[in-house]
Amino acid sequence: MDDEQVLRIPAELERMDEVLDFTSKLIDAHGTTPLVRTQLRMAMEELYVNIAHYAYPESGGWAEIRGSIKDGVATFRLIDGGIPFDPLAKPDPDVTLSGEEREIGGLGIYLVKSTMDEVEYEYRDGCNQLTIRKRIA
Repeated sequence: MDDEQVLRIPAELERMDEVLDFTSKLIDAHGTTPLVRTQLRMAMEELYVNIAHYAYPESGGWAEIRGSIKDGVATFRLIDGGIPFDPLAKPDPDVTLSGEEREIGGLGIYLVKSTMDEVEYEYRDGCNQLTIRKRIA
């Protein structure tokens, strides 16, 4: 098993490149297809943007990303100390409706759930913790 890598940064949109670099370096070191690489980067972008936009409505906060690869499965856990929010609790959007008919919001999380093998949320020790897993090999 590879050691877990950790990135802890201010929860600011300006730090997105660091999140994507962290993600890419970890998965690229183990080789994967362009599709899986794109799916993981998209998922990490969506999840980090949600933290940066919504976790700390009154002031800046932090985000911690933990990543590891074991037995061909990439695991990323995004942790923040912001307001408790379970993005998996909301029903999936009805993607059969047109954009005009569909409610705003939820499409990004739906895409994450659709492209990852596992997505889990828990609120523990005063922190939101969202974990995604994806087979990369």
